[in-house]
Amino acid sequence: MATKTALITGITGQDGAYLSQLLLEKGYRVCGVSPRRSTSDVNLSRLEWLGIRDDVELFDGDLSDLGSLIRIFEACHPDEIYNLGAQSFVQTSWSQPVLTGQVTGIGAVNLLEAMRILAPEARFYQASTSEMYGLIQEPRQSETTPFYPRSPYAAAKLYAHWMTVNYRESFGLHASSGILFNHESPLRGLEFVTRKVTDGVARIKLGLASELRLGNIDAKRDWGHARDYVRAMWLMLQQDVPDDYVIATGVTTTVRDMCRIAFEYAGLDMERHVVIDPKFYRPAEVDVLLGNPDKAQAALGWQAETSLEEMIREMVDADLARLGGR
Repeated sequence: MATKTALITGITGQDGAYLSQLLLEKGYRVCGVSPRRSTSDVNLSRLEWLGIRDDVELFDGDLSDLGSLIRIFEACHPDEIYNLGAQSFVQTSWSQPVLTGQVTGIGAVNLLEAMRILAPEARFYQASTSEMYGLIQEPRQSETTPFYPRSPYAAAKLYAHWMTVNYRESFGLHASSGILFNHESPLRGLEFVTRKVTDGVARIKLGLASELRLGNIDAKRDWGHARDYVRAMWLMLQQDVPDDYVIATGVTTTVRDMCRIAFEYAGLDMERHVVIDPKFYRPAEVDVLLGNPDKAQAALGWQAETSLEEMIREMVDADLARLGGR
């Protein structure tokens, strides 16, 4: 059997790194799109953390530049395309709404266009997001729940999501979307609340800080491990018929309780260290997200394998190791 080639945008991010690791284990050739705007701003630390930096091929390119994507397609001839690239931090999307729209929204269409022109027989995965549900219309969100985005990021993702559906129906492309609920890991960026918490806990434990400043800690999220979720991405592209799937644990937890797990694991009293700072509130808050993964479980045979407690402990341990080794 010939080796399959996968092309991953966002390969240097959390999901891109874990997906690369999974695909390499399955014998794929893995190519990645790496935006380069200077000689030193490509962050390869996640690929290095997993020990796979030298096993992937990186190509200079950008989702906002269709020409660069076409050149990458011509160079690597992908069988599977995973669009994980985006301006993916919700808070930043209010201060950079145009950039978010261009990269997160239009960028997905550029990738679909390159596929339509050069690799119409390939299979495409779009990283959609639970943030598209926003002001939730149903207590548990499924593939049929109406969307109500509450941030420029969510609106851009919704455009990319519907354009993926449109290209599937208009051009017969094998294009699927995973509506992924929050998924975290030791490779999560520090701007995301779970990693902000575990990094803060590690700093306090090691005497490098005394407080952790957070915003709305009563918001509820459905949190899983990124390592589990990239497996769902791969499974979607192995199906005969493309479709859209919610990927979630089916359990929702407050930021407050997630914090408590991290502080208690480190032997610390959360109440002594957490400070609520209104500057971290969102202009429009998403109060509750709770996914219904029944379709993915039935059609893909997928389910989350890592509990929130296991994930948070792994993240605290990783941050203690990072900071302790300074």
